[in-house]
Amino acid sequence: LYAIWATRSVLAADQGNARMQEISAAIREGAQAYLARQYTTIAIVGVVVLVLAWWLLSITAAIGFLIGAVLSGAAGFIGMHVSVRANVRTAQAASNSLAAGLDIAFKSGAITGMLVAGLALLGVSIYYLILTHFMGLQPNDRIVIDSLVSLGFGASLISIFARLGGGIFTKGDNVGDCAGMAADLFETYAVTVVATMVLAAIFFGGTAVLGAAMLYPLAICGACILTSIVGTFFVKLGSNGSIMGALYKGLIVTGLLSIVGLGVATQVTLGWGEIGTVAGMVITGKNLFICGLIGLVVTGLIVVITEYYTGTNKRPVNSIAQASVTGHGTNVIQGLAVSLESTALPAIVIVGGIISTYQLAGLFGTAIAVTTMLGLAGMIVALDAFGPVTDNAGGIAEMAGLPKEVRHSTDALDAVGNTTKAVTKGYAIGSAGLGALVLFAAYSNDLKFFAANGDKYPYFQGMGEI
Repeated sequence: LYAIWATRSVLAADQGNARMQEISAAIREGAQAYLARQYTTIAIVGVVVLVLAWWLLSITAAIGFLIGAVLSGAAGFIGMHVSVRANVRTAQAASNSLAAGLDIAFKSGAITGMLVAGLALLGVSIYYLILTHFMGLQPNDRIVIDSLVSLGFGASLISIFARLGGGIFTKGDNVGDCAGMAADLFETYAVTVVATMVLAAIFFGGTAVLGAAMLYPLAICGACILTSIVGTFFVKLGSNGSIMGALYKGLIVTGLLSIVGLGVATQVTLGWGEIGTVAGMVITGKNLFICGLIGLVVTGLIVVITEYYTGTNKRPVNSIAQASVTGHGTNVIQGLAVSLESTALPAIVIVGGIISTYQLAGLFGTAIAVTTMLGLAGMIVALDAFGPVTDNAGGIAEMAGLPKEVRHSTDALDAVGNTTKAVTKGYAIGSAGLGALVLFAAYSNDLKFFAANGDKYPYFQGMGEI
C-alpha cells in the first residue's frame, strides 16, 4: 500500500522540459531492454527448474519455487520501473530546491525498498498460512519445510541473474544497484526468514511453542516493515542542509522504533520466559529479544563504519584525494590501504554479533539476530535505490544544459547517493554472510531427518552424526 501511494506521488511530479524527457527516455529504454532480455533468460531456466522441483519433490515445492521467483522479479522490475522515471523528476525538482529533489529521489528508492521487504514477507507468510491452515499440515511437516525452502530457492534464481548480470552490465545503476540489489536482498531476506523457521521446526518440534516459534521471525519482519514506513516520513532536509543527515534521521527513527516492534513481537508470540531447551541451553524470550537488539546494533555499526570510510567529508576519502596530488601511484597505494583497513571493523562487528548471540540462545539466537537485521531491509534498500536516481538526475541536468545552480544540487545528491550505495553494499554483504551461517546451520541440522530415514534417502546414511 505504501509503495502504491509513493508511486502515484512520484509519477505525478513534473517531468521538466522536452530535452530532459528525451534523455530520460533513452535511459529508460536501455534499462528496460536489458531487463526484458534478462527476465526472458531467467524464465527459460526457471521453467526447467520448476519442472524438476515438481518431478523430484512435490507440487507444493514447485509452487513455492514459482512464488519466490515471481515475487523477487516483481520487486526488482517495479522498483526499476519507477526509478527510471523518477530521475528526470528529481532533476526538475532540484531546479526548485534541494529539499524537493531529495524528496522525489528518496521516495522512489523507498518504493523499491518496501516492495522488497513487503513482497518477501507476504510470499513467505501467506504460503506458510496456506500450507498449515488451509491444507491442515503441521508446521514442522516435511512438505511445509520443503515448500518454504523452495520459495527461497526461487528468489535465489532471480538474485543470481539480476545481481551478477546487472552488476556487470555497463553503467548498470538501474539494473545493478536498483533491480539487482532488490533481488539480492529479497533473496537474503526470504532465505534467512525461511532458514530461521526451519531451525524453529527442528529445535522446537513436538513442543507447545512450535507454532509460535515459527511465527516469531515473521512477526519481527512485519513489525520492522511498519517501522521502516514510519521512518521514511522523517527523511526531510533540516536547517543545516545535510542530505546524509536527513537520510540518517529516517534510519535512526526506524532503528529505535524497531526496538519497540521487536519487543511487541516477542511479547505477542513467545513471551519473555523459558520456551524450551536446545542442545542443553535454556532458550528464553528475553534472550531472543536481546539477540534481536544485537542484530539492530550490528546493522547500525556496519552503516556507520561504511559511511566513515566512504563519506566525502571523512578522513579516509580525503587522504586518498590528498595522495592523488603526487600522482597515480600514491593514489592507488593509499586507496588500496584504506580499502584493506575498511574491512577490519565490519568483520570484528559481525564476529562479535555471532559469538554474543550464540552464547545467549545458540544457533536460533543468531538466526533471530540476522532476521532482525534484515527486518530493516526496506529502509536500507531505499537508501541504495536512491543512488541510481540521483546519479541519472545529475546526468540529465548536465546534458539538458540546466543552470549550474541545479547541477550543484544534483551533484550534492549524487555524492550522497554514491555513499549510500556503498553503505548498503556493506549491509548486504554483512547480512548475506550471517544469513549463509543461518542457512548452513539449518542445512546441517536438517541432515538428521534424512539420516534417520535411510530407507528413503540411502545417500545420507550416517550423516546424522556430523
